[in-house]
Amino acid sequence: MSAAPQSQPLGSITSVSDRIQTEVQRAIQRSIKGVEYIASSAQVLGSTPKDVLLSRGTMQLYHYRPMTDEIYRIPILIVMATTNRGYILDMVPGMSFIEFLLKRGFDVYMLDWTAPRAEEKNLRMEDYVLDFIPQCVREVQRDSGVDDVNIIGYCFGGVLSLLYASTHLDGPLKNLVTFTTPIDFRGMKLFQNFSDRRYFDVDKLVDSIGNVPPEMIFSSFEMLRPASRAVSQVQLWENMWNDQYVKSYQMFDRWANDTLPLAGEYFRQTTKDLMWDNKLYNQTMTVGGRTADISKITVPILHAVAEHDHIVPSEASKPLIEKIGSKDKEEIVLKGGHVSLVAGANAVKRLWPRLDSWLSERSI
Repeated sequence: MSAAPQSQPLGSITSVSDRIQTEVQRAIQRSIKGVEYIASSAQVLGSTPKDVLLSRGTMQLYHYRPMTDEIYRIPILIVMATTNRGYILDMVPGMSFIEFLLKRGFDVYMLDWTAPRAEEKNLRMEDYVLDFIPQCVREVQRDSGVDDVNIIGYCFGGVLSLLYASTHLDGPLKNLVTFTTPIDFRGMKLFQNFSDRRYFDVDKLVDSIGNVPPEMIFSSFEMLRPASRAVSQVQLWENMWNDQYVKSYQMFDRWANDTLPLAGEYFRQTTKDLMWDNKLYNQTMTVGGRTADISKITVPILHAVAEHDHIVPSEASKPLIEKIGSKDKEEIVLKGGHVSLVAGANAVKRLWPRLDSWLSERSI
């Protein structure tokens, strides 16, 4: 006689039924939300209240309106990378680094950039380091009524901040913070291959087209992770039912595609001095005839490195602390990528509190 069929436990059947029901509901939501996503308008980013203090060519200086009755004595000047829009640090409320700083009592200014015009193709490194940044520092001093200034540099904004600090050793800089900032350009492997002097004629490129178009810059970032766009779109579809995921995707995708062109001469210098000759790391860098040796920098510095940064790998950014001359210096290595280190849900929990703790005691 054959054995009687064993009945399936009721709880197991219920569990399977629940999972099927959940997947069916998510599939329905994906279809509905997919249509909404295509038809939706872009979210308003960078909306924290601010005033424009300076607007000069490609340079914009903002002052964000305080959100607390008492603020720390020393103001913060954030220096953005010249390829990126500053709103990555000012996403929607609750995910805005700027808003976080303001609510913690900091007085915040930002040096942001717009696309250089055709006639600005001759902008050089010294225009940024010896003109734009010093002018903004002076305006922050004037507006705040305080001589000391803290600087936070993000990505290549960190490089510009280091160059400023090393060429203004007796300047008003009180504390320096750098996020995902390259120092040893040998660690930028794909960019090294892309700009190999044996095959890449930077002089011909700049002389022919002037400013380097954003499409070229964006494509170089895309090559770092060739399949990332396809993977991210698949993940978007799988999570289309999740409103929070979709909102976050929209914000970061918009920023990633909003790349600025680079002034031609500035790109030429960057390629030759940093990518080819690695002068910042080798301590042979000069800007406008002035020595820019970062080992001479002595102000307190906090350097944040992203563990999974594909744009500025850790081997490119980690040597900074050993090169810098400061006695009060600290490196923090956190999980995350080039953008998620400073913006998004993980940054809220990881980097932002660490920065607040470090900077608050040095800003009074």
